[in-house]
Amino acid sequence: MKKGYKANIETLTKENINFRKVLYTGEESQLVLMNLIPGEEIGSEVHSDNDQFFRFESGNGDVIINDTQYSVTDGDAVVVPKGATHNVINTGKEPLKLYTIYSPAHHKDGIVRVTKEDAVANEAEFDGVTTE
Repeated sequence: MKKGYKANIETLTKENINFRKVLYTGEESQLVLMNLIPGEEIGSEVHSDNDQFFRFESGNGDVIINDTQYSVTDGDAVVVPKGATHNVINTGKEPLKLYTIYSPAHHKDGIVRVTKEDAVANEAEFDGVTTE
């Protein structure tokens, strides 16, 4: 029987020092922590099969969805519909700490990528294996 996942997401997000850390992968969604250093960005991307939710816990940044730009900070949430070109950019002087939910899952379960370079060099797409 599946038990799900429970944690203090605010604390985990603020303490995360990894570019990407997959916390939980379900059949229809995936919870991932992210940390962008000042000046860093996720990079312009399109998910043709995934909606994506972002929640920002600290720092300042911009989210660009197609031709729309949003300034974001602690407490802000953004939803990116599947098929939209998007990017998240840290425009501040402190790390931009956030978590994201992909629907359905996008990355291989359990991966941790310390830096963006590590994430780009070792991308691991979702392989159908869930956390439980």
